[in-house]
Amino acid sequence: MGAPFSSFFASLSSSAAGYPECRSVRRTPLPTGRVRPRLRTGVTTPAPPGYCRSTGGKNVRAPERRPHAHTRHRTIRHFFTPKECAVNVPRNRRDRRSEAVEKAGAPAGGSPRSPRSLREAGAALAGLSAVFLFEMLDNSILNVALPTIGRELSASATVLQWVTGVYAVVFGGLMLALGALADRVGRRKVMLVGLVLLGAASLATAFVTTAEQLIAVRAAMGVAAAMTTPGSLALAFRLFDEDGLRVRATTLISTVGLVGLAIGPTAGGFVLAFAPWQALLLVNVPIAALAYLGIRRGIPADRADELHRDPVDGAGALLGTAAIVLALVAPTLFVDTGAASPLPWLATAAAVGSAVLFVVRERAARHPLLDLELVARPLVSSGLAFKAAASLATAGLGYLVTLQLQLDRGWSPGRAALGMLPQVVVLIAGGAVIGPLVARVGLDRAARLGAGAVVCGLAVYGLLGRSGYAWIALALVLVAAGMRVVGVVAGTNVMRGLPADRTTVGAALVDTAGEVATGIGVAVGGTVLAAFFTGDISTSEWSAHQTAEFREAVTWAGLALTVLAATLVGWGIGRARRAAAGTSP
Repeated sequence: MGAPFSSFFASLSSSAAGYPECRSVRRTPLPTGRVRPRLRTGVTTPAPPGYCRSTGGKNVRAPERRPHAHTRHRTIRHFFTPKECAVNVPRNRRDRRSEAVEKAGAPAGGSPRSPRSLREAGAALAGLSAVFLFEMLDNSILNVALPTIGRELSASATVLQWVTGVYAVVFGGLMLALGALADRVGRRKVMLVGLVLLGAASLATAFVTTAEQLIAVRAAMGVAAAMTTPGSLALAFRLFDEDGLRVRATTLISTVGLVGLAIGPTAGGFVLAFAPWQALLLVNVPIAALAYLGIRRGIPADRADELHRDPVDGAGALLGTAAIVLALVAPTLFVDTGAASPLPWLATAAAVGSAVLFVVRERAARHPLLDLELVARPLVSSGLAFKAAASLATAGLGYLVTLQLQLDRGWSPGRAALGMLPQVVVLIAGGAVIGPLVARVGLDRAARLGAGAVVCGLAVYGLLGRSGYAWIALALVLVAAGMRVVGVVAGTNVMRGLPADRTTVGAALVDTAGEVATGIGVAVGGTVLAAFFTGDISTSEWSAHQTAEFREAVTWAGLALTVLAATLVGWGIGRARRAAAGTSP
């Protein structure tokens, strides 16, 4: 009986590849007409050449081995080790896991599938929009309450300035360092921690009893904003694979934020009529909760291949933070103390010195906080230049127009606010135009058109702003339209020009460029105005000579902003052409 059993098992071992679970070993087709036995039924069926009954694939030849006698009635899979058996057979554990991942919207490799529409990414976009809403709503809604805060907390004008200023300084100063940290430990993780900090700091407002405590709370909120805001752009960018969806998502997020900026003062005044001023900051608690839930549910955790593994450059982080903080403080000092005071010049010199030391450090560091070669890429540098020009123009023009409408034309503060309405309307409604514009002309040309509109708006104001409100309104519309396009497209271009593991620090660069340029725009407008106007801007009771002098000063301030913005835009266009030509920096 030994010979028949030996031949029987030999035939089984040679035809074992026809069994469904044996596909991972070397594929060798069986000879034509080989008989495949069925152990349990005793029925034999001829197997076509190289055919696998269960999978429709090739048969494989099983490894040669002699089974024990008591296993002869078992199924054929017991003759093989796990490594020799298939890993993708239906109904085994690996396939069940793969099916679950695919149902969750991810391929078998574990990488999440990119949403194919904004509707699919609804939870994530709701969370990211809430983050941007907090950033834009925070300062605008609090400005209305400053007189009330001053009375209840016995705060001086200088202290009140720090109530709003400390948020901007901490926010702008830490964005770069925390953006680099997020690229290393995870963007989603840093954002969620920042949202928890935001909710806790906002909740602490209910227990504030002194101005110093309020300043500390505002500083903590600035840290939270620095942890969340750059990540919102980076996460929105990597959420989608298509540039069209990225532009639409960024447009949606920025529109929500701009609505908050527009309604902030009105909503703040309405709330103060029925509730204490603390309610204006407590509103951040539900915003933080909404953002946390949306991001936790809608955005997957960062994969290891999406993170940057180099250590954080501590010295570079300190120098970069010092340079940004001083660059934000110096313009405020120019406006508050005037150009004749040495303090703003010392702050400016310290900012420049810190920036130079930062560049030297980053060039010499083995693991720099900010790779300057990446910043020098044409697509990145052009996007930053356009963003800086648009932010400078928006802030500088808003500062000059507000003063001109009230001091030169004698409008009340409420009427002057209505005079800024063309800018607000375009900033909010302009989002509907960005997608079609980008689809028609492309990202690069859209960025250049937006930046050009900004310069044209400043030129109209500088040359014709003193001739009537119609020209002022036209300038506001042009600058707002350019800012709306540049704010979306320039950031997207910066993200496109950076590696996947540096997107958060890239978003931090975009926000930092906007923050610093905003301060510079106000400083340039205020400094030129102070240089040409010798009267007192705290009162509008001027002589005819002083009125003419003020109008001339406004003209020169508008032209100075035009030249500065045009320089940035011209340099950015040159860099963008390099990017389009594919040349190196």
